[in-house]
Amino acid sequence: MPHDPLADVSTAAMQERGASRGAPRAVPALTVVSHPVPRRMGERVLLEAVAAGRTVALSRNGPDFAKPGSSLGLPLADPFVSRKPLELSALAGGGVRLTVPEDGTHVVAAGEPLPGARDFGPAELRDGVALELSGRVVLLLHTVELDGEGAADTLGMVGESAGLRRLRKHIERVADLDVSVLIRGETGTGKELVAQAIHRLSPRGAGRFLSVNLGAIPKELAAAELFGSRKGAYSGATQDREGFFRAAHGGTLFLDEVGEAPPEVQVMLLRVLETGELYPVGASQPVKVDVRLIAATDAHLEEQIRDGRFKAPLLHRLAGYDLRVPALRERREDVGRLFFHFAREELAALGEAARLDSEEPHAEPWLPAPLASRLVRAAWPGNIRQLRNLTRQLVIGSRGQARLQLDAALDEALGAAAPAWAQGAGTVTRPLGMPAGASATGGAAGAPEAREAAVPRRKPSQVTEAELLAALRASAWDLKATADALGIPRPSVYDLIERSPNLRTAGDLGADEITRCFEACGGDLDAMARTLEVSKRALGRRLKELGLTAKAP
Repeated sequence: MPHDPLADVSTAAMQERGASRGAPRAVPALTVVSHPVPRRMGERVLLEAVAAGRTVALSRNGPDFAKPGSSLGLPLADPFVSRKPLELSALAGGGVRLTVPEDGTHVVAAGEPLPGARDFGPAELRDGVALELSGRVVLLLHTVELDGEGAADTLGMVGESAGLRRLRKHIERVADLDVSVLIRGETGTGKELVAQAIHRLSPRGAGRFLSVNLGAIPKELAAAELFGSRKGAYSGATQDREGFFRAAHGGTLFLDEVGEAPPEVQVMLLRVLETGELYPVGASQPVKVDVRLIAATDAHLEEQIRDGRFKAPLLHRLAGYDLRVPALRERREDVGRLFFHFAREELAALGEAARLDSEEPHAEPWLPAPLASRLVRAAWPGNIRQLRNLTRQLVIGSRGQARLQLDAALDEALGAAAPAWAQGAGTVTRPLGMPAGASATGGAAGAPEAREAAVPRRKPSQVTEAELLAALRASAWDLKATADALGIPRPSVYDLIERSPNLRTAGDLGADEITRCFEACGGDLDAMARTLEVSKRALGRRLKELGLTAKAP
């Protein structure tokens, strides 16, 4: 049988391909998403002891949770969380086992009750697992990159995820340099906020900051709007027009949706960037301008270049420095903080901000635990903009109520925000002993009826790494099922995996790692595949290479 290179693909924590490039060390962590005392939201505890191979007990009385960067913390202290501790312990390959004692705290993991114990692999930890404790407290079990302190200034950006910390550092590095910046990111991620932060920290901070959405300007008027025009230059030009470039002289011009620029505008943009001169429409003499250009796009400009829709020299000029804004689903630990940030703004407008000042631990949570869990598990295709809109709807729609209420329309909207592979499936995590090809609700991950609900066809460039990892896990590393679930051709899965720094092949698994996992799992190939998150077939081949015999099913 020919060897399938994709069958060797796996994920792993702290030993992935990226680690060889100097990636920060990652450790498991628990972050408070929701708590009856709202100010506790965003506190976390780093489970470095688990990473070191020791067991950590989680109960009402410990460990202490603290805001990132603070050394002072408190235990959860919720009176309905049991004193009898849950246990978090390390698994071979970087996973974590959560053990729930009998008569202890009731735990719901990613929407499914968790009796006994469950293993969470490295990829699940990178994505984040929502844990509801006693129906009151919601924690996110995830990994945190230990990359030192973040930027001293939050730059108006709420959150402490690794992706956001890296973004702040990049902003500080480039802000004082007079180079053009290209900001990439999905719609709704806050690209304009990034541009404003760069402008504010730059020597041009006292100058004007003008924001222009090229997608909102009629293509026939784009040149005149940007570069100005002379009276009579075109039908309707009854007077001279200054244009956005000259209006931003001495300051910063932010061009959003730069991928929508018409061809003639692209040529004119390239000239401005190369010479600092522009020709207003209808003018015969150039005009000097002193403008820092920051552009943003949610489009794949390299793909547009291949299709002949965007000019490669312009991309090179725009991307004097290239920044990427992470999608909200890549920073789940920030979802709770963002929700409460927006909720406080909305409550303040209603004169009800005191709702979030409660210090009563016995009180019913204003944000119900199941709703908080759904918020943190959602895929958020509209990102922060979508979260903000949903928060406003929730707050206004629940006026006069003791707790937030999710009406039918919002319930449907939040369901639509769930990852396509997980809609109606509850969770992709598996209890101990469940076969790798089965879901927690009892169905086979690759069953025909599940594939019938696959997402519509789309471009591979629209698939994020988090989606790819989740779909691989949900499909038990069946690559055809993964492609069907993502709505892309199977060969494209090869390309996505090759470009992902967080994926490796089974050949990258060290002999010591495989042997340790073999011993820990008692030679159970299914358990090893779940722990190492690698194709069972590929892992079986590696075991044979190492002279190890898996236990018969």
